[in-house]
Amino acid sequence: MDGQHLGMRLSTAVVAFHEAVGTHLGVTAVDQRAYAIVAGEGRMSAGDLAKRLALTPGAVTGIADRLERAGILTRTPDPADRRRVLLTANPGAYGDLLAGLGAAMSALTATYTPAEQQTIADWVTRTIDILREQTQRLTDNHPR
Repeated sequence: MDGQHLGMRLSTAVVAFHEAVGTHLGVTAVDQRAYAIVAGEGRMSAGDLAKRLALTPGAVTGIADRLERAGILTRTPDPADRRRVLLTANPGAYGDLLAGLGAAMSALTATYTPAEQQTIADWVTRTIDILREQTQRLTDNHPR
């Protein structure tokens, strides 16, 4: 099986998984991406998240509403500037839904030798880099 076919199958499986997670939580793919940014980078203002997602502040308000309803994000006033809202990730239900995947992936990884694990980690890291590059290429060339 060639890399292109494997890449498409992997991409389709990842999208399907996140669609199922979204259905459970009542959130969209963009909402999940926003959550991942806040969870990965730490507490941030709604304005900063809007910039990271290249969305309007109003769109981020809707995202925050859905993530807060799902119980995986908290909004608090910024103590330094009460006009600003800070967003904090709360893994809760999201972490619970991903726990099964994490356990299954750990069990799969354990079936490989350390050298094989290193090769797989290299492949995954490079795949992520390629996906980010291709995403940026599409974003930069999208007619607005």
